[in-house]
Amino acid sequence: MAASENDLSVPTVQLLAPDGSYAPNAAAEQFVPYVERLTEDDLRRFYRDMATVRRFDREAANLQRQGQLALWVPSHGQEAAQVGSGRAARPQDHIFPSYREHVVGMIRGLDVVDILRVLKGVTMGGWVPEENGNFRLYSFVLASQTLHATGYAMGLQFDGATATGDPERDEAVVVYYGDGASSQGDANEALVFAASYQTPQVFFLQNNGWAISVPVERQSRTPLVWRGAGFGMRADRIDGNDVLASYAVTAHHLDEARAGRGPAFIEAMTYRIGAHTTADDPTKYRLDTDLEDWVRRDPIARLRTYLEGRGIEGSFFDEVDEEAADFAADVRRRALEIVGPDPDVIFDNVYAEAHPALAEERAWFEAYEASFEEAE
Repeated sequence: MAASENDLSVPTVQLLAPDGSYAPNAAAEQFVPYVERLTEDDLRRFYRDMATVRRFDREAANLQRQGQLALWVPSHGQEAAQVGSGRAARPQDHIFPSYREHVVGMIRGLDVVDILRVLKGVTMGGWVPEENGNFRLYSFVLASQTLHATGYAMGLQFDGATATGDPERDEAVVVYYGDGASSQGDANEALVFAASYQTPQVFFLQNNGWAISVPVERQSRTPLVWRGAGFGMRADRIDGNDVLASYAVTAHHLDEARAGRGPAFIEAMTYRIGAHTTADDPTKYRLDTDLEDWVRRDPIARLRTYLEGRGIEGSFFDEVDEEAADFAADVRRRALEIVGPDPDVIFDNVYAEAHPALAEERAWFEAYEASFEEAE
């Protein structure tokens, strides 16, 4: 049994069955109205998002293998969880990612080449959130973003920016993290404060089966979705490979959060098909049979089958494939043009005034860099 398949007794919201048929289960009943309001253009957009980011993901991994990036964090297999939840957020909402939510950033208007700059190590942050759909910076310190998100959500309350009764203006927060990060103290402290202050936020936990090489069942003896309920907030487990479930459940809980009804917790059951990062080798700890089982549940193939059943013409999928290939080619071209900043930027803006310790570090660094020239 795959690690993320345990706890099958917990109701899991599913609207799209693995075979691509539209078959809402009992747990999905209250969320069906959110799907019914989707247009055909919305469904096409979901597919385009998922197909495009997978092609981008593949290109970025290739760039890392060719020495253009220090590291890459794949998202293959988690596209439905991210696209559905990302499209559920409104423009005024605030997104706090971990470091794998590439398509959510893309949805919010982020140029994904900025993500490559981060993973190439040529930027101190990556982008300005306010200029990119309130999509915050990637956090490589596990679970730290859960506290940042909760603090920000508390700030929305203090500023009167939420629960005003105007859904077009009320703001909420979504924070993404994984099953491994759920074991961190920060994540649990964030849940404490969110529940205590009834913050307008959604905790979106992507349970992709493994915290690098540690399986979920070793991290928790109980379903992770119970963490949310245990802290006193609404909690739902969804089929993370079902983009409709991800959209509907997230949209519902964000509506509730903006209306002042407190935080919610979503556990998206999915699987990372690739490695944790390009520094990882999952063949050392995962079973091929589990991987093959999850490959058969591919979220993009599932949505395509559903769309074909609705009469979407084959030319649409050909068009998306061509667009995704062009997108990836453009990303590659611009990634190869990335130039690192002047090394002096490391020392800029650390202190308002000159500091002897910093001067000493700068001198050491300059001598270190000069040693390579001498060696040539």
